[in-house]
Amino acid sequence: QVRLVESGGGLVQPGGSLRLSCTASGRIFSINVMGWYRQAPGKERELVAVITGGGSTNYADSVKSRFTISRDNGENSVYLQMNSLKPEDTAIYYCTMSYRDYFDRRPRESWGQGTQVTVSS
Repeated sequence: QVRLVESGGGLVQPGGSLRLSCTASGRIFSINVMGWYRQAPGKERELVAVITGGGSTNYADSVKSRFTISRDNGENSVYLQMNSLKPEDTAIYYCTMSYRDYFDRRPRESWGQGTQVTVSS
């Protein structure tokens, strides 16, 4: 069983920073993409950032130049450095991963439980 666990969320003032971490556990044959989504109250879940095994990244327009996604392939971890945070960034942030299963090599997805980020004065 492959599980994702996020950490690093919390309460921060506007303009502050947070660093989110996500680590995958379990047997994985290969990872295709890891990324972060977020969901604010009353809003649909939206893509924040993704990163491929080769290091290619994509960001939502709303977070470009403020957030940075990175990964440690050896540890099966992905991170999201969030700077210049705004109240609009308040949401539950979810880590996600697309991968091939270790046992049958079929493509699968996994989601973390989410970590709350609150940006408020």
